[in-house]
Amino acid sequence: MDKQLKMIYLLMILILNVSCAEKRLAAKETDLSEPQKIPKTNTLKFTSGILSIFQDSNANYWFGSTQEGVALYNGDSFTYFSTNEGLSNQILSIQEDKNGIIWFETQNGISSYDGIAITDEIGRIPNNFNVGWMVSDDDLWFSAGSKEGVYRYDGSALHYLAFPISNDNPNNFYGVTSISKGKNKMVWFGTYAGVLGYNGKEFKIINDKTPDLNIEVGSLHIRSILEDSKGRLWIGNNGIGVLLNERNSTINFSDKYKLIHPTSERNGDKSRPGTLEHVFLIAEDAQSNIWFADRDAGIWRYDGVKMTNYTQNDGLTNDNALSIFKDDKGELWFGMEDGKVYKFNGKTFERQF
Repeated sequence: MDKQLKMIYLLMILILNVSCAEKRLAAKETDLSEPQKIPKTNTLKFTSGILSIFQDSNANYWFGSTQEGVALYNGDSFTYFSTNEGLSNQILSIQEDKNGIIWFETQNGISSYDGIAITDEIGRIPNNFNVGWMVSDDDLWFSAGSKEGVYRYDGSALHYLAFPISNDNPNNFYGVTSISKGKNKMVWFGTYAGVLGYNGKEFKIINDKTPDLNIEVGSLHIRSILEDSKGRLWIGNNGIGVLLNERNSTINFSDKYKLIHPTSERNGDKSRPGTLEHVFLIAEDAQSNIWFADRDAGIWRYDGVKMTNYTQNDGLTNDNALSIFKDDKGELWFGMEDGKVYKFNGKTFERQF
C-alpha cells in the first residue's frame, strides 16, 4: 500500500512539474509574440544653435543645426543625419524641389536627400560654363560660399552663376548672405557689399554707391533680406540696422524708430538692449507683421505702427534667434542659438522642442 501511495505521489509531482513548465513556456512564447515596445521620443537632442527650419510637402519638419547636422521630425519621432550619412554638420538652409528631393546648403557646399541617400551636388555640376542668368518657377537658389556669385538649381541641374558686377573695392565682397524671392519673378541676393536683384531680364543694385542711402562708404554689411507681401524690400545690416527700400527710395528704418544707440560705432560691436543694429533675420507672418532678429538684442515685431521687442524677459531662453520659418499655416517658428525651438501663437512664444 505504501508503495502504491508513493507511486501516486511521484506521478502527481511529475504532472505538476509538467504543468508549470508548460505555463512558463506559454508565458515565454507570449512575450516573444508581443515584443517590448520602445517608446518613441519627441525631444530634439540638438544642443547647438538651430540655423534653419523647413516644412516639406509631407508636413515633416527639418531642423538644421550649427554643429550636429539635421533632424527630421515626422510628428512622432526624430531621425538624424550628420557626417556619418555624408552630410556636413552645419546646415545653412533647407529647401525642397518639385520632385520632393530635399536640398541642404551647408558650410561645405550643397547636398540633396532623395529619401535613401545623401548626395554631394557640387561634384555633379555640369562642365558647362556658358549657362546664362535666367529665372523659372522651379528654381532653387543657394549661396556660393567664398565666390561672388550664386548657385541655381533649375529643376534638372545645378549651375554656378557669377554676379555681373565689377568689384574694384578690396573692402567689398559680393558673397551671398541671404536670398529672398519677390514679386514678378524677382530674386534678391543680399551680400556683404550690397543687394542685387534679378527678374530674368535685368539687375537692380543697391550698394554704397547708391545716391539716396546717405551712409558712409563701405558701411554696408548685409546679413538678411526680405521682399514682403506689399513689395517693400527690407535689408538687415550688421551694424547700421534695417534699411527699407520702397518706391525707389531707401531709408534707415532703425534710425527712424531710434533703435540705434547714440554711442553706437555702427559696426560689428555688440548691440545694446532695446536696439536693432545687427539684423541677421527678417521674416513676415500671415498677418503681414514684419519680424527681425537682432544678433544680441532679441526678436522684434513691426505691426505697421509700432515696434515690439521680445527677449528672455518674455519667456525665451536665449536672445539670439538663428532662424525664422513660416509654416503652411502661416505660423512662425524660431530656432535659437541654444538649440531651443519656439512657435509664436499670436501672443506669446511657446516652446516646441
